Amino acid sequence: MLAAERRDHLLELLAREGKVVAKEVAAGLGISEDSVRRDLRDLAGEGLCQRVYGGALPVSPAAVDYRSRKSVAPDGKRKVAALAAGLVRPGGAVILDGGTTALAVVHALPRDLDCTVITHSPTIAAALIDHPGAEVFLIGGRVFKHSAVACGAAAVEAAQNVSADLCLLGVTGVHPDAGLTAGDAEEAAMKRALAARAADTYVLASSEKVGTASRFRVLPWGGISGLITDADPHDPMIEKLAAGGVEILPAG
Repeated sequence: MLAAERRDHLLELLAREGKVVAKEVAAGLGISEDSVRRDLRDLAGEGLCQRVYGGALPVSPAAVDYRSRKSVAPDGKRKVAALAAGLVRPGGAVILDGGTTALAVVHALPRDLDCTVITHSPTIAAALIDHPGAEVFLIGGRVFKHSAVACGAAAVEAAQNVSADLCLLGVTGVHPDAGLTAGDAEEAAMKRALAARAADTYVLASSEKVGTASRFRVLPWGGISGLITDADPHDPMIEKLAAGGVEILPAG
């Protein structure tokens, strides 16, 4: 099999199975694992997959910068945001992650809702200025411009001194095997710190993130209360998550 044919085969496997296991592909094609790993390395270099131990997973389209992310799956984000906003109770405190889906949550909140919003996103804080009943607590630190959020040691330390009823968390990758992932190590650490300060944590995941992975794990599935997604309930990835005990909140 030519290199171009192997490449197409690997991409087809990623799309169909949601993962590539190098050992299985090598055995099926009668080639060495080194050849498969080399092909996966080339695909990863082009941003077409995320290499993991033993093979590869589909790469998340949500790993692009904040500005580019605004145009990715806007309808799905609105559906997820509408359901998530309904979890914020009057008088309650919510930790709201940064990102475009979290911004959609702000737009979905009733303008007269009395609540406390804790966030490390200047964008989220600014969007809440027009919500007179919302008390806003902004966590500061080094601004990670890729996602327009504060990260780093100062931000993590500040997060350890807050608490909330609910955390609405964004990630870039949602995969049964890889868990919940993000593309930056410090951002992933900040998300863990925020989730640890809430009684319940729900992950906001529009359908394009389901079945994909980024480089750094945020949380295992046991670390969250549920997943809010507009993905088809019969999507094999969603069915696998549900079978594994993950609470799925279907949006839209």
